[in-house]
Amino acid sequence: MNTPNLARALRATHFTFHLVTSLLLVALTAAPAMGANKAPRSPLSESDTKAVLASVEAHRAIDADTALAIWGFAEVGYQERQSSALLQKVLADAGFTVTAGVAGIPTAFTAEYKQGTGGSTIGLLGEFDALPGFSQAANPVRTPLKGRLSGHACGHHLFGTGSASAAIAIAQWLKTSGTAGTVRFYGTPAEEGGGGKVYMARAGLFKDVDVVIHWHPGDTNNATQDISLANKSAKFRFHGIPSHAAGAPERGRSALDGVEAMDYMVNLMREHVPSDARIHYIITNGGAAPNVVPEFSEVYYYVRHKDPRVMLGLFDRVVKAAEAGALGTGTTMDYEVIHGVYSLLPNDTLGAVADSAMRRVGGVQYTAEERAFADGIIATLGTAAKSPGTEQVVQPYGSERDGYGSTDVGDISWLVPTVGIRTATWVPGTPAHSWQAVAAGGTSIGLKGMEVAAKKLALTGVALFKDPKLIAAARAEFDKRRGPNFEYVSIVGDRAPPLNYRN
Repeated sequence: MNTPNLARALRATHFTFHLVTSLLLVALTAAPAMGANKAPRSPLSESDTKAVLASVEAHRAIDADTALAIWGFAEVGYQERQSSALLQKVLADAGFTVTAGVAGIPTAFTAEYKQGTGGSTIGLLGEFDALPGFSQAANPVRTPLKGRLSGHACGHHLFGTGSASAAIAIAQWLKTSGTAGTVRFYGTPAEEGGGGKVYMARAGLFKDVDVVIHWHPGDTNNATQDISLANKSAKFRFHGIPSHAAGAPERGRSALDGVEAMDYMVNLMREHVPSDARIHYIITNGGAAPNVVPEFSEVYYYVRHKDPRVMLGLFDRVVKAAEAGALGTGTTMDYEVIHGVYSLLPNDTLGAVADSAMRRVGGVQYTAEERAFADGIIATLGTAAKSPGTEQVVQPYGSERDGYGSTDVGDISWLVPTVGIRTATWVPGTPAHSWQAVAAGGTSIGLKGMEVAAKKLALTGVALFKDPKLIAAARAEFDKRRGPNFEYVSIVGDRAPPLNYRN
């Protein structure tokens, strides 16, 4: 994959041209934070609100069982067979039509409920992959679980289940109100480095959707439309000549030397890249034994920046370092792009609708037992701990806007107006990708946050169904931010989904 053909090169040029135009327009036309504008009047009546909240609450026991089961499965990207099957069953039992194995991914699926003829189509995203290396019991102290190598350190067991609960509540409202429309749940695997949504986007699964809604577990309640980093990752594989490391080292060529030479040069790059860029790596294979000159070695890189153009330029420099490493060590190198994602394209029109829904629901209230658990977690967080009680409030719109993570939701946000929220499923101060996040996610603290998120998503969806003008306004903002000549081209090109990337 390190020698692109002419067609791919032309597509890359086409992508860059349109992306340059679009990003300039985004910079010039970015809407101000909602605090500078008057929030739109909510179309939700009190009866609508009560009906939607009651639907979520009626599903609470099923949601809790589902989320905790997926927490226990802790399946990593593209291997979420039990998790995907369980969510499919929950939605099918609620009257949704399920289509499994979409976009060439066995664990990806859609589930759709259609009421009447016509109307809007609103999609909800649901993730369910765990992270390797996060074995943890639901305890406020570090307690690895024997025999488990992964855990839900990003709360995707809550994410998928909460979104499914919201989709079911919206479907129930469509049915009882007689409103024409379609609600579609997207079961999206392998967000953590596998880019599942990218392949679903590339397959055209979002082409008939008016709005997409999603959420993410966190340690605060916030409807601010996040900014993220575009990201491209690849595994660089070096091939050498094996030999006895003591008896005949001169006859060998070390693949590990190639990796280390590459890593050294990339680390020298760090002085000469934008300060807000991110480059990180792990050596996934360093050889078989110290007394054997390694014939094969592999290093796995992520390259990130908020501007996809800058990110792609940095990635090309990393490739040059890999080529130089191979040249200097007498080895050969090839690489496989694992995933690539766009940055998030915010939509403040939809953010205002979601913020209104969040304020109707409020934050998360702990019991005395939960507060004791939270205090135990806070004691492990050091200076990162936040003041107790922040989980109870909804943060002002516009706060915490910058972000340094990456998400495959980014690709979808450039295809259809997209809105996301964060809800406190973790103890305040808890970072994502931590054992503390795994611990809280396996308790009633995580489940309460998930239920609150489901209510907020459901109210947001119903508000959009009730007032198509909101959808039209969101589309107008989307078109302005994206630019008139934008054409989506996947950063991963035409590669197949990396179904074995966690192996």
